[in-house]
Amino acid sequence: MKSSTPNEEMERQTESLLNRFNLWRKDHISERQFILLLSLVVGIFTAFAALLLKYMISLIHGFISDNLFISHENYSLLIYPVIGILLSGLFIRYVVRDDIGHGVTKILYALSKKNGRIKPHNMYSSVIASAITIGMGGSVGAESPIVLTGSAIGSNIGRMFKMEHRTLMLLVGCGSAGAIAGIFKAPIAGLVFVLEVLMFDLSMGSLLPLLVSSVTAATISYVFTGTDSMFHFVSEHGFDLSRIPYALILGITCGLVSLYFSQTMHWFETWFRKFQSPWLKFFIGAIVLSVLIFLFPSLFGEGYDTIGMLLNADENPAKVMEGSLFYGGNILLYLGLVVLTKVFASTATNAGGGCGGIFAPSLFLGCLTGFIFGTIMNRLSPGAEISVQNFALLGMAGLMSGVMFAPLTGVFLIAELTGGYSMFLPLMMVSIMSYLTIKLFQPHSIYSMRLAQKGELMTHHKDQSVLLLMSMDNLIEKEFLRVRPEMDLGQLVNIIARSRRNLFPVVDENDCLVGVVNMESIRNIMFRQELYHRFNVQKLMELPPARLSVSDPMDTVMKKFDETGAWNLPVEDEEGRYVGFVSKSKIFNSYRNVLLELSEE
Repeated sequence: MKSSTPNEEMERQTESLLNRFNLWRKDHISERQFILLLSLVVGIFTAFAALLLKYMISLIHGFISDNLFISHENYSLLIYPVIGILLSGLFIRYVVRDDIGHGVTKILYALSKKNGRIKPHNMYSSVIASAITIGMGGSVGAESPIVLTGSAIGSNIGRMFKMEHRTLMLLVGCGSAGAIAGIFKAPIAGLVFVLEVLMFDLSMGSLLPLLVSSVTAATISYVFTGTDSMFHFVSEHGFDLSRIPYALILGITCGLVSLYFSQTMHWFETWFRKFQSPWLKFFIGAIVLSVLIFLFPSLFGEGYDTIGMLLNADENPAKVMEGSLFYGGNILLYLGLVVLTKVFASTATNAGGGCGGIFAPSLFLGCLTGFIFGTIMNRLSPGAEISVQNFALLGMAGLMSGVMFAPLTGVFLIAELTGGYSMFLPLMMVSIMSYLTIKLFQPHSIYSMRLAQKGELMTHHKDQSVLLLMSMDNLIEKEFLRVRPEMDLGQLVNIIARSRRNLFPVVDENDCLVGVVNMESIRNIMFRQELYHRFNVQKLMELPPARLSVSDPMDTVMKKFDETGAWNLPVEDEEGRYVGFVSKSKIFNSYRNVLLELSEE
């Protein structure tokens, strides 16, 4: 008998302890109370994960800053970001050995196709990879990685305590809410983000756990980093009603910039996927990133320093051009070029091997767009007296709303990030107009675009969500007796006598379906023994009205049933071999069960 290793023995003891605890808590703690307790634990862990990520980025960035001297010809900008995406890419490829990019997209996929199950390594891998990438100057944000980390914490804590998949999905949402609240010190934004971007249909009973995680994470962040807002913003000029037309036009502008950002990133990522070699992707990404950062130093890192300068009325806005070849030139030209090139820098960072999200790029682009818009309006209409700082703030909400398809998240996040609660009305105007503008041109956000194209996106539409949660594997019935084309009627009758079904798949020597025999269609001859050797199965079979594949999404399956009017359709595997049948009645039963489970409190 093989002896167990110390690690295996420890795993067995841990599993045994958890099993005993689960049995105890089912008798002593109600399910609702235990979910609230878990949401508190998730909030604590996600808050510390967010604090750790911010500390690691600051530590790495501080080390670089000590060796980075901003000058007119800053060639060191060509090196550090490249080293960052190289180290991050090596860590992902040889240590993690899994794709950890597009954090929010991965969460959406886990909710849609995996019942909220996220791999354990996501609890730490995104933190390490994104800290290296961003700390060394990668032009992306830390928020998407920490959202994936928080969701993974929620998912794996839920799995540890054997929670059912409906609760598991709720804990994934708790992790996401806690991550946003912890890294931004924005508890309301964390809650709203989950409602708008992640969750498909939340009941009122689900809101309390989300709120517990958000408030817990934000409180811990306040304790360790203070209660100051992330960005210093003072509205010296209150928002006047005469500025409403300008705010509405800014919202449309932000929607168009969001459309440019989303579509260009989608196209550039698709172009990168044509290359199979990771090293070739690295070299292309490194060249694009380093050249752009060299020309426009504002693209270095998250860009929060640039946002701070543009939001602070006491700062000279021209300082954002320091270290660039454009220093002393036209600031609007410089900022406009940065807006156009930011998407290429962000995509090159991730495609080249780095790890980061688009939260920070969205805020960065929004601030620049609002600043440019306000400055141009003041020059075109000298009497307008628009506060460019106010419009830079509004632009941040507009871009985030457009890129993420989340107007409420944009409003509350910007209000909590800057303390700009006095700007609530214009924030809502700009956010809504931006969202409505981009919605005219594309149906899905940058997060959900690819999943929607594959039919793997969970939505707020309950019917579509139920179909997405239904598994083809659970619907296939395999107890149908097979027959061969060369069998005669007598042999077929013998098989019919042993079957409890009235359908008989006809397969060839390669197990490929060539037809179907329906007992109803041969009932008039099946008892006439004089015909047993006159007819064979090939003459009696008929072609099925349609064929299903094991990889077909459920909306495609239902469409084929509707088009054919059939009650049973055969299923084939990827190689075209017969697998079984799917019946409409079983689909209806499964649909009802999933719908009831989703609707339970």
